[in-house]
Amino acid sequence: MRRNILFLATTALLIVLDQLTKAWVLASLKLHEGFAVIDGFFNIVHVRNPGAAFGFLAGASPVFRSAFFIAVTVAAILLILHYLRRTRIGETSLVFSLALILSGALGNLIDRVRFGEVVDFLDVYVGAHHWPAFNVADTAISTGAALLVLLMFRRRRGEGSDITS
Repeated sequence: MRRNILFLATTALLIVLDQLTKAWVLASLKLHEGFAVIDGFFNIVHVRNPGAAFGFLAGASPVFRSAFFIAVTVAAILLILHYLRRTRIGETSLVFSLALILSGALGNLIDRVRFGEVVDFLDVYVGAHHWPAFNVADTAISTGAALLVLLMFRRRRGEGSDITS
């Protein structure tokens, strides 16, 4: 029961945060407009990403791209939910990592369904070297995936089993 509350609360909170920040960007900035938050390091910008990370498939036909990303996202969501339903998870950090991944996937799925692309706005850079713009959903996915990898390494080293079937 506790894991379900953590999972649902984390997922709901991050989806709301993701969508509220994107709504603020859409209402406040024109496309490709932005402003410096920390000069020389961090901007808020309004950009759209029709592809995935680093523009993956950005050049593909919009119909293929949309169908592909929606199908992959729905499959990932279903796998996470199936895994949680069929497995007893004893470690809170594993539940949290899956909630992060799911919330990010859902946040970007909402954008793909609404706009056919994802709204990005966080722009980190040093000099002329910019990391591709991203959003709260991307941050949740990346953080959840990194935590999941760390948990898997820990488990592989035999530092405890957090999953029982």
